Amino acid sequence: MKIGSLPALTRTTTFRLALLHASIFILFSASLLAYLYYETAGQMSRQAEIELNNEFQELSGAYRGGIDRLNQAVTERSEARGKFFYLLLDSNGQKLSGDFDVLPAAAPEGQVVDVQFEYDARTVDGQPSRRTAEGRISRLSQGGVLMVAYDVGQLGEMNRRISDVVWRSAAVGFVLSLIGGVVISRSAAQRAEQLARTTEGVMAGDLTRRAPVHGSGDEFDRLSEQLNAMLGKLERLVISSRSAGDSIAHDLRSPLTRLRNRLEAGLKENAEDEPRVALAKSIDDVDGLLETFNAVLRLSRVQAGATGSFRRTNLKGIVDELAELYQPVCEEKQLTFTYQPEDDLYVMADTHLIAQAMSNLLDNGVKYTPEGGVLRLTAGHAANGDVELSVIDSGPGIPAQDRERVVERFVRLEQSRSEPGSGLGLSLASAVAEAHSGKLVLGDGDRSSGRLGLSAKLILPAA
Repeated sequence: MKIGSLPALTRTTTFRLALLHASIFILFSASLLAYLYYETAGQMSRQAEIELNNEFQELSGAYRGGIDRLNQAVTERSEARGKFFYLLLDSNGQKLSGDFDVLPAAAPEGQVVDVQFEYDARTVDGQPSRRTAEGRISRLSQGGVLMVAYDVGQLGEMNRRISDVVWRSAAVGFVLSLIGGVVISRSAAQRAEQLARTTEGVMAGDLTRRAPVHGSGDEFDRLSEQLNAMLGKLERLVISSRSAGDSIAHDLRSPLTRLRNRLEAGLKENAEDEPRVALAKSIDDVDGLLETFNAVLRLSRVQAGATGSFRRTNLKGIVDELAELYQPVCEEKQLTFTYQPEDDLYVMADTHLIAQAMSNLLDNGVKYTPEGGVLRLTAGHAANGDVELSVIDSGPGIPAQDRERVVERFVRLEQSRSEPGSGLGLSLASAVAEAHSGKLVLGDGDRSSGRLGLSAKLILPAA
């Protein structure tokens, strides 16, 4: 039979889980019931066998005193009405003593045989009944025959009851195992169906759909959490992509308009040096456009994982160079610049990307901090040992509700977008941090001037 011809239910993972659960439960139940039978009915049978052997041993000891001594022992046991029945025959087959008149089976020739037979007996109220007995017949060395038997009716009835209980329990266990397997597999199927509905909703265009998390901490919850994190990132990327076109158009419209106006003005009959001035300014506008596109390309490469080689590097040298580079820039803008480094800032990093990210953070600090403000650059270790590079300014800062949004592409809190820039600086810094298994943390900065200020921390795992 081909797999495709099987019913749809039998091809599901939930059915296989139910079948596996039922098989394990049945195996366990069978082992348990077999053990219980062995320890009850089996033990009773083994105990009866041991007692029969002991009885034969005692009678064999009596037989060593002669046939008369054995006859006396059999007579005494028969009159005592114990649990055993006896029959002793002489060498001629005549009864000497015992509870039966004839052997229930032929006497063996020089060996011992086990027999099972029925005999007539009476109940307590005197009614005749047919009982079952098991025993052993032995040929004596002097030609006589000895039989010792015991009634197995009570033992057989108990064995039968135990066997019935075992088989009924096995049937109940089988049914319960199937029910348990179906319940367990159905629960798993429902969780899987919820995940499937979530993905279907996302594929249909609803990027706000999230997989349910029940709080049990099982593998489905962990899978849902990972799926939700992925969907959240996907939603942010899609929203960013949707707004990227508008943002690029907005950022490029002004320089393109200026470029066109200058070129148009250069074609008119004006002073002799006017075309050269127009061309120079046009080249500046083109450089700005190219810088925007280059920033987009750098961010795309970093987010796509196309980074350079990672090696163990002491970032102090890189930060020292940045401090030396930006100190005169801050002095030119009349900003108070301070630098507080620590030694041994070792991380596994691409030094070019780290320098680019820190340059973006410092550029933002210089751009948005008013004259007379403060700009601090620190490089040290966090409490957990991670390397922490911080740029702290006394500018207008970023409100707490916008700090998660500003790391997206082309997001600028200045709606008029009159300030130079593309809105990619913080996005690139955040992407560089993620590429190094770190993070970019934004917070309040220097508030000494009465403004909120901004603290941008690039936190990277130490190596």
